[in-house]
Amino acid sequence: MPHTVTPVAKRRLAAAAAAASVLVLAACGSSAADGTASGDGDAAASGSDRPESLTFASIPSENATGIAAEYAVVLEAMEGELGIPVELQEATDYAAVIEALRAGQVDVAALGPFSYVTARDGGAGVEPLGAVVDSADEDPGYVSYGVVPAGSDIAELSDFAGRTVCFVDPTSTSGYLYPSAGLLEAGVDPETDVDPVMAGGHDASALSVADGTCEAGFAYDSMVTTSLIESGQLEEGALEVVWESEVIPGSPTVVSTNLPQELQDEITTLFTERMNAPWLAENGYCASEDDCVLPEEHTYGYVPVEDELYDGIREVCDITGSASCVEGE
Repeated sequence: MPHTVTPVAKRRLAAAAAAASVLVLAACGSSAADGTASGDGDAAASGSDRPESLTFASIPSENATGIAAEYAVVLEAMEGELGIPVELQEATDYAAVIEALRAGQVDVAALGPFSYVTARDGGAGVEPLGAVVDSADEDPGYVSYGVVPAGSDIAELSDFAGRTVCFVDPTSTSGYLYPSAGLLEAGVDPETDVDPVMAGGHDASALSVADGTCEAGFAYDSMVTTSLIESGQLEEGALEVVWESEVIPGSPTVVSTNLPQELQDEITTLFTERMNAPWLAENGYCASEDDCVLPEEHTYGYVPVEDELYDGIREVCDITGSASCVEGE
């Protein structure tokens, strides 16, 4: 279906796309942690500790233009409903986002399930808001794929031993944690029995397998079956799926506990009750429900998630003993 964004979102998209290539998390703008506040307007009306601006951080699922488009409507709705400018910050990996959260340089962030647990249990000061889904009654979740080039002699995870294997990054749930658990179960140590390559993104991992840079690799399901094919970057049938993980709980967006509690509550209400296609269309942030461009190509929007949903991640951390699971502790 065609996707459009409102005029305000188009202006935001252009600005975010231009800025994404030069943004560095260590140089974030004003946030609640800075102790700065606006002297007029909506920000001042809600208290002196209300920040002049908010910073929203994520890593790209595909490319810089993609991340700007992916979050354009979300950021527009945040600005419109909170009355505070929101700056999009692109990070190279989840570890950078976690450290920026811990330092009070990021206020809201899109994390993976694994990086959420790392941030939460490592004292980064975050509360889960919601995860994106395709319908209001859907449980957020996805799976990781182990992929090889079409025609490869690799038929299962045990065959990954001795091969060059692409992962996403050490704090990626479907691009490292669950694949590591799968490899260990197959008798393959992900650190010593393969030649690991950290591709930096799910798209990069899948494409590196397709072009022969890696003999095998991991990426989340829709990146392999939908996103890269529809974008023309991957030919249908170029990759074969040789492994599939158990269902992974959906990637959460989080709010920093460095923010004033009143503002945390406002952001929580926005994401858990309003940040969905029906509400966004009704309130003018999208031309229609079908035209809402939402993160991760989901068609409904956010549903609430609780910390307990991610206990399965903690169990997989126990299985793998990954150093990333205890980062910051």
